Amino acid sequence: MRRWIGPAVAAALLLAGGAGSAGPWRWALPAGIAPPATPTDNPMSAAKVELGRRLFHDADLSIDGTMACATCHEQRRGFADGNRTRPGVHGDPGRRNVPGLANVGWLGPLTWADPALTTLEKQALVPIAGDRPVEMGMKGKEAEIPARLGRDRCYRRMFARAFPETRGRIDLAAVAKALAAFERTLISFDSPYDRRGATPLPPAAARGLALFEARCASCHAGPHFSDGRFHAIETRADDADGGLAEKSGDPADRGRFRTPALRNVALAAPYLHDGSAATLGDAIRRHDRLPAVVTSSPAQVDDLTAFIGALNDERFVTDPRFAYPDKACGRKL
Repeated sequence: MRRWIGPAVAAALLLAGGAGSAGPWRWALPAGIAPPATPTDNPMSAAKVELGRRLFHDADLSIDGTMACATCHEQRRGFADGNRTRPGVHGDPGRRNVPGLANVGWLGPLTWADPALTTLEKQALVPIAGDRPVEMGMKGKEAEIPARLGRDRCYRRMFARAFPETRGRIDLAAVAKALAAFERTLISFDSPYDRRGATPLPPAAARGLALFEARCASCHAGPHFSDGRFHAIETRADDADGGLAEKSGDPADRGRFRTPALRNVALAAPYLHDGSAATLGDAIRRHDRLPAVVTSSPAQVDDLTAFIGALNDERFVTDPRFAYPDKACGRKL
C-alpha cells in the first residue's frame, strides 16, 4: 500500500460502527436526520467501511502509485482541495474544482454537471478510470487494481470480511462499493450553526444567517445547503466548460452547475466550478448578478462570510477515524 504523503488529516465521526470491524453498522445521527439511502446490493457494514477507508488513502488505485482519493479530498479542508483544479497523474489539467465530501451520502447528483451520477458507487469509478479528464489514470488498466491489491495478504483478508457473499472477490466493483461505504460515513452535523440552540451564533454570523435565509436558501436548501439542482449564476463567453449542456445537449443548459453543498466550505477555497473565485467574498459577490439577489454591501458580504464560517465542523476535520489508518489486520501500515 502506497500512502499518500500530504497534510495531517482528521475528521468528525457522528456515527459509529459496531463493536469490531465484523459487526453491523450502526448510525448515530441527530434527531430528524434519517440515514442516507444505500443500494440494496451494497449494505453497510463495519468491515466494508474499514476497507473503504484504507482504499480511500491508497495511491495504488492510481496507475503510477502517486494519487489516492485523499490526494484531492483533504480532510483538513472538509475533504475538498486547495487548488483551482487538480491535475491528473500524467499532468492532464483538471476540469473542475474538487468538491467537499461532507454528508455526501445524502447528495445527488454528485458532481458539478452530470445528473446521471447519483450513487457513490458509480461516482467512485470516474476519477479512477475516467478519461475526461484523466485523473488516476487506470482506464484500460482496470485489471491491475485487483492484481495489486490481491498481492497483499491483509487486503485479501479485509475483502473476505467485507464481501462474504462473493468470498472476498477483489475487483473494481468491490473497490467502488467499499469506497462508497466509507464515504457515507463522512457526516458533519456538529458546527456552531448546528449548536446555535444551546450556544447562540456570534452577531455577525447571526446577521449572515438572516441574509442567507432571505437571499440564498432557495438554492442552498435543506440540512446540506444544496437543492441538488443545476443553476447558472453567470455565463461567461470565455468559459469553455459547457456545464450541464455537455450532458443534456440543450444550449439553454450552458453554464448550469449543481448547487454546491456548503458545510465546511469556508475551509475549501477557491470556489465555483472552476475555482475562479479565490475567496468566499469573491464567490458571494459573483451571485450579485442573479436577478433575485440584491447586490450585497461590503458589510453584508462580511456577515454572509461569517455565517458560512459557522458551518465549519471542527470535529469533522479533526477526528482521526477518517484519516489514513495507522494499522490494518493488527499491523502497522
